[in-house]
Amino acid sequence: MPSINAKEAAILTGIKIYPLNTLSDLFFHLTNQKLITPLRHLNLKDHFNNETFEFDMREVKGQEGAKRALEIAAAGNHNILLKGPPGAGKTLLARTLPSILPTLTLQEALEVTKIYSISGILNNKSLIVTRPFRSPHHTTSHIGLIGGGANPRPGEISLAHRGVLFLDEFPEFPRHVLETLRQPLEDGVVTISRSAGRVNFPAKFMLVAAQNPCPCGFFGNPSKNCKCNLNQILRYQRRVSGPMLDRIDIHLDVPAVKVEKLHADDTKNIENSATIRKRVQKARDIQTKRFKNQKIASNSEMGNKEIKEFCALDENCVKLLQLAVMKMNLSARSHNRTIKLARTIADLEGLTKINSNHIAEALQYRPRNDII
Repeated sequence: MPSINAKEAAILTGIKIYPLNTLSDLFFHLTNQKLITPLRHLNLKDHFNNETFEFDMREVKGQEGAKRALEIAAAGNHNILLKGPPGAGKTLLARTLPSILPTLTLQEALEVTKIYSISGILNNKSLIVTRPFRSPHHTTSHIGLIGGGANPRPGEISLAHRGVLFLDEFPEFPRHVLETLRQPLEDGVVTISRSAGRVNFPAKFMLVAAQNPCPCGFFGNPSKNCKCNLNQILRYQRRVSGPMLDRIDIHLDVPAVKVEKLHADDTKNIENSATIRKRVQKARDIQTKRFKNQKIASNSEMGNKEIKEFCALDENCVKLLQLAVMKMNLSARSHNRTIKLARTIADLEGLTKINSNHIAEALQYRPRNDII
């Protein structure tokens, strides 16, 4: 194999890998003039034990509600929108999320490695063992986000496959760019069509978005006055379409952290990422076992068929959902996403049945109208 790809192949057992720099190397090897030493097989366990993270949940002061929401999102691979004033910690929370995500399975690691390999950004690694975290700027074009070009290449959503796509300043992305995310969010794959043919790239990612409540960022803030007029606030909040917001499972308000929280020395009482990750991994293991005969890996990927099979609801749950549909004007998609979220909450508790408490918590994460 070419030397640049040899380390990727070295993770496979039962074969010998000969790294080549030129065809002359191959000629000299076959004629016994200069033999090539086979590459040593790489131990996969060593790769998976070397995960390191830049941020830890222990560093996040306050925001217990946001941490709970991130734990649920990580456990079921649910999309989440963080909304709050500047400096509330939205970006820090998003960047800390990878530290509580479950470990990649070998199959998932191979999928991610393939994408990075054909994109030419594997950086001499043999295997990607950490879930990707991609954070494109809001000036990114739709080709940069979705993929494409004369010779189609994966975009940011494919590079975030089995990981996180973080879109900061969510409403600042052009609306037509955000709309291109709708199909991949539903299907987990993006299709690039050109005159020469079509190519499919995998795109099963967790969308994490962050935004301010208004252009100045202080609408609804009890300590700072908002400088925006009503039309500016409405225009800003409507930059993201309803169908796009409908595809997000968790809508979370992130309030500003109080000063006393920032200076409080209570790190001993704050859970670190490793502790939260154990609960997340346990919930994801339940899902892996649940979907072992399915083509999906997490609760967020369930369709109508899987919801009926794995999300049986008792009478109290049904009544609560029916009331929520009437009072909150939930769409059919929101109704199903609420059930899937409740399934994840039950998995975190290790329960086989969904109860009304799980449904109630899931409903708290549905969006509310900020203006009315």
